[in-house]
Amino acid sequence: MKKNNKSLKETCYRCNMMLPESGLVIHTFGNVSVADRERKLFAIKPSGVSYAKLKPEDMVIVDFDSQLVEGNLNPSSDTKTHAFLYKNWGNIEGIVHTHSTYAVAWAQAQKDIPMLGTTHADHLATDIPCTTIMSDDMIGGDYEYQTGVQIVECLLERNLSFGEIEMILVAGHGPFTWGKTAEKAVYNSIILEELARMAYLTLQINPAVPRLKDSLIRKHYERKHGLQAYYGQKKSKQ
Repeated sequence: MKKNNKSLKETCYRCNMMLPESGLVIHTFGNVSVADRERKLFAIKPSGVSYAKLKPEDMVIVDFDSQLVEGNLNPSSDTKTHAFLYKNWGNIEGIVHTHSTYAVAWAQAQKDIPMLGTTHADHLATDIPCTTIMSDDMIGGDYEYQTGVQIVECLLERNLSFGEIEMILVAGHGPFTWGKTAEKAVYNSIILEELARMAYLTLQINPAVPRLKDSLIRKHYERKHGLQAYYGQKKSKQ
């Protein structure tokens, strides 16, 4: 079905409301955006508006250059980060940023979330990367745009693609996730927070725990995402 601004706003509102419902945000923290790649537009939560007061018509439409297209409110302060990622990654249609507790704790510690168990391996085959802390030149420039640059450069430096991994921590800041749909991006934010919590608790119990061995990582990742994946139900041919 062809997207229009009304449907884009409704999807964006619904996905934004999933964040407080999932316990990922409080007050005005966080935002979800939903892209229409054909028209090079996306809807995003307005800046500083409480989730309790949010309405579908409040969502703001901007283009991939962060220019306002439709809306009476200011878009999220993170709009330029979302725009940069949409413009540089061709297959994503949803981006989420939160300040969820455990993911932010790892970001503030400036540490990757290590691969410690099969729950992590069910979702990705690598540690969850944390960027380096932003330079003063980047902070003093176009800060939100540079946050997008920082995310892309981190993945390039680690030889990871946005398709291989759909979550990252921005050092000192917090998590960003993305997906082929906005719903998947929200799902990834929920999973990221749980993996961050599990890793933290594991390291409290045993600070010397080793990284999960490669054979278990491969088994759990491939059974869900590989060419011969067998997790879940087969899709109906009807």
